[in-house]
Amino acid sequence: MSNLNSFIQSLPKAELHLHIEGSLEPEQMFEMAQRNGVTLPYADVAEIRAAYDFNNLQEFLDLYYAGMSVLQTKQDFFDLTYAYLKRVHADNCRHVEIFFDPQGHTERGIAFADVIEGILDGLDQGEADFGISSHLILSFLRHLSEEDAFATLAEAEPYYDRILGVGLDSSEMGHPPSKFARVFAKSRELGLKLFAHAGEEGPPEYVYEALDILDIDRIDHGNRSLEDDVLVQRLVEEEMYLTVCPLSNLKLCVVDDLKNHPLKVMLDAGIKATVNSDDPSYFGGYLNDNYIRTADALNLSKDDIVTLVRNGFEGAYLSPERKELLLSELSKNISASN
Repeated sequence: MSNLNSFIQSLPKAELHLHIEGSLEPEQMFEMAQRNGVTLPYADVAEIRAAYDFNNLQEFLDLYYAGMSVLQTKQDFFDLTYAYLKRVHADNCRHVEIFFDPQGHTERGIAFADVIEGILDGLDQGEADFGISSHLILSFLRHLSEEDAFATLAEAEPYYDRILGVGLDSSEMGHPPSKFARVFAKSRELGLKLFAHAGEEGPPEYVYEALDILDIDRIDHGNRSLEDDVLVQRLVEEEMYLTVCPLSNLKLCVVDDLKNHPLKVMLDAGIKATVNSDDPSYFGGYLNDNYIRTADALNLSKDDIVTLVRNGFEGAYLSPERKELLLSELSKNISASN
């Protein structure tokens, strides 16, 4: 392992862009399918992995929703969440803010309560066992209607105190943020934070809509913001955090080569970029994999890595005490490496 890789491994980190359903590993998919009597269109684990060769976001989403079919019970959601936390604990991840897609489950007849309570129990157990603090973000599926999003928000009412905010994911093209203006305004009234995927495949205009119409607190992805110099300057001035997912961008052909990823350009411009794994089972890498492979491809320096990690903590919704503790731990690790 190179010195930089060892340095990355040693640092405490946060992950701010993770879809819990996207951490479903093929082995776990098969196990749950057998447990729940679900028939998969794959003969074995190797066949599932072979299917993970996408050309675009939509092809990935088709497989993603098919994989979801094995998630049937509260125990399944607990197991899924706990397995993810156990895995990122090995990457020295200390705080996570994860998305879940309730509409992908309730439309299959799975009770909203089973989904969220299984995930929350998994997060609680992960904090007890691994010391990983967490927040949960309810994501609306943008290919569905705003009315469906309102219905999901209403279903979540008993759990508002356990939900950090709402997000917006799924197929970006043809589904601009403005489509969800009213439900985001209602979520804000309820005291929830607002997040949105924007500028992954969609144009810079979608980032403007997320900022101006949805009034979001953080941008998920945001790559295509770099096509607009005025937008870049605004992101810098407003200190808007971007949750960037390099291996996801590579796997979904948002970039054709990791060497062409815009992360370094973002840093040099002063954008508050962070590194995250998105859907690690499907995209071939968890948190440290994203740091290590991107650092190698872009020739990132130790200072670049420190900036990215620090941005992860600064952009997280941590209590002042927790943030101070983690930033202090980060400083000690940096000092020890010099």
